[in-house]
Amino acid sequence: MRRHGPSRRALLGAASALALPALARAQTQFPDRPITLLVPFTPGGATDVQMRALAEAASRAFGQTVVTENRPGAGSTLGAAAVARAKPDGYLVAQMTMPALRLPFMQRMPYDPRRDFTPILHLTGYTFGVLVRADSPWKTWQELVADARTRPGTHRWGNTGANGTPHLAMMELAGREKLEVEHIPFRGESDAYPALLGGHIEAQAAGTGGAQMVVDGQLRFLNFWTRERVPRFPEVPTLLELGYQGMVITSPYGLVAPAGLDPGILGVLHEGFRKALFDPSHLAVLARLDQPVEYLNSTDYARIMAETIDAEEAMVKRLGLKTG
Repeated sequence: MRRHGPSRRALLGAASALALPALARAQTQFPDRPITLLVPFTPGGATDVQMRALAEAASRAFGQTVVTENRPGAGSTLGAAAVARAKPDGYLVAQMTMPALRLPFMQRMPYDPRRDFTPILHLTGYTFGVLVRADSPWKTWQELVADARTRPGTHRWGNTGANGTPHLAMMELAGREKLEVEHIPFRGESDAYPALLGGHIEAQAAGTGGAQMVVDGQLRFLNFWTRERVPRFPEVPTLLELGYQGMVITSPYGLVAPAGLDPGILGVLHEGFRKALFDPSHLAVLARLDQPVEYLNSTDYARIMAETIDAEEAMVKRLGLKTG
């Protein structure tokens, strides 16, 4: 895997070179047909719901349909892999997840995160937490941990994909507590909730796609991974409050296009999706999912992506992470 240097400058330059003449040409020619937005998770989960709302708002902004296409599996990297191979014409974009930036340092992947993408804009981050069934015997996180400690090897804790952020965070929590638990990966939240409700796993790490099931009395949050408590569930403590120093985990994400994208087309994509991000209909969905707006323009997102890639590479090496 190549390290940053010229490639990092290329990543930054691709986002910042919004030449006005090229932008003017792109605005009169692009888009003249539907845009496809790849969502690397299963239909029905929190990400799918949010991305569909974004696509609907973006369709209005562009005057062309933005079609969402689900590509679940492979640790949420299939969208990034498809975009990396695509023609850089702006008609195929994808959600860029944290695992898609991390996994190239853990296994061979069909893309280079430093060279193969044009960052469009940053959108938001997840509100993660740990869920159990509402009728389970564990009313608090401490009770779940205590039970797992007294019955080593019997607890099954679900996550939204192998080597994804919820998986690694749950491994970290189990490690800090010196617990022997089985980590069960699913392809996304919508696959995990039936397993939790059916009693096939004891706990599930996920975003807030299951919040309505909490409101309806089917599930219970034991903790959140945000810096502050979630206003809709003020009784639920954060990991920081529970004594897990440094564990603020939101797994932020944005949208990317293929490398080599015309700066004018990048400008059009950025503006259309920026309008969609702040569209009232999309903001309502973010509020329902307890996810904050974390907008960054193309240049700032490119800088954050470059820094994140460096940090993920360093973490993988430090912890000796491998797939399989």
